[in-house]
Amino acid sequence: KTSLKVGFIPLTDCASLVVAATQGFAGKYGLHITPSKEASWAGVRDKLNTGELDAAHVLYGMMYGAQLGLAGPQKDMAVLMGLNQNGQAITLSKQLREAGVTNGAQLAAHLKQGGKPLTFAQTFPTGTHAMWLYYWLGSLGINPLSDVKTITVPPPQMVANMRVGNMDGFCVGEPWGARAIFDRIGFTAVTTQQIWPDHPEKVLGTTRAFIEQHPNTARALIMAILDASRFIEASEANRRSTAKLISGKAYVNAPVQVIEPRFLAQYEDGLGNSWRDEHAMAFCKDGSVNFPYHSDGMWFLTQFKRWGLLKEQPDYAGLAAQVNQTTLYGEAASQLGLAVPESVLRSSTLIDGQRWDGSDPAGYAQSFAIHA
Repeated sequence: KTSLKVGFIPLTDCASLVVAATQGFAGKYGLHITPSKEASWAGVRDKLNTGELDAAHVLYGMMYGAQLGLAGPQKDMAVLMGLNQNGQAITLSKQLREAGVTNGAQLAAHLKQGGKPLTFAQTFPTGTHAMWLYYWLGSLGINPLSDVKTITVPPPQMVANMRVGNMDGFCVGEPWGARAIFDRIGFTAVTTQQIWPDHPEKVLGTTRAFIEQHPNTARALIMAILDASRFIEASEANRRSTAKLISGKAYVNAPVQVIEPRFLAQYEDGLGNSWRDEHAMAFCKDGSVNFPYHSDGMWFLTQFKRWGLLKEQPDYAGLAAQVNQTTLYGEAASQLGLAVPESVLRSSTLIDGQRWDGSDPAGYAQSFAIHA
């Protein structure tokens, strides 16, 4: 199948898909990709299910939610590759700043005083942003299910909703954290790479039926987007030109001065602090960003269990082996001369000091003091 419709949400981390579709990388592998701008993650899920989209830039946790039937109808899904690591943020409102809240500890103290319940937004119930938000709140001793109210809002609508007072904080992908600062309605309380350095983020997702029917197409699609990912990181000039490309109305539809700095690892938080981020959004890093580690998928399952989305312990390793297409990815990466890790597990230490390596997912899921 040579002509593909691939969905995306207007976020900075759709960059490799847009570059692959528009800068000749798809054609190099015999494909024609039509990027399809979608309004919400629920819309992406529905169009993948019906086959209206062949594949999509999609939330990691959403793929596992769909596999388990937690996020709409059950559908066997396939994660072809990681599209990026890092590059999301939790934004708090200027009203909280005016109330003396500029960090997590102050937020926890503010909540203990009582008063009007705070409302936080994420982008999809089983998605990455919900999990980063819940994990951060949990690390502060705040139960996201009972101490605050959480709502679901599509990424491009976050800033407008905060502007009119519908929420006190939100977790979303860039450029919407930077946009809140640019518009002077909020500040960055924590970046997601501070919660988990080099965390998995968006993936290239499709249905199991698609890869069974079109394995060569799936492999070629991985190769095109891997090649585009490598191109973006090849030079600062490429990063700048990519930021300009995706800023257009057809894609992210945001000023390039909002997208480019964090794309180039140049951060400010809206509180007067600025830094060069060592764990800014990454698209390739010689393929280490893109390998669909089983442990990355399993982590989302541990959080689904933690927050009561799953009543029983799932078959962590079995589900990850079903969903994450490491063999297909390995074939594509090898064609491009990119190294493929020997292990499907990797280890990380998160903001609360908890180490995650995929070796005991059931024990990890039950190890948290704050849970459902």
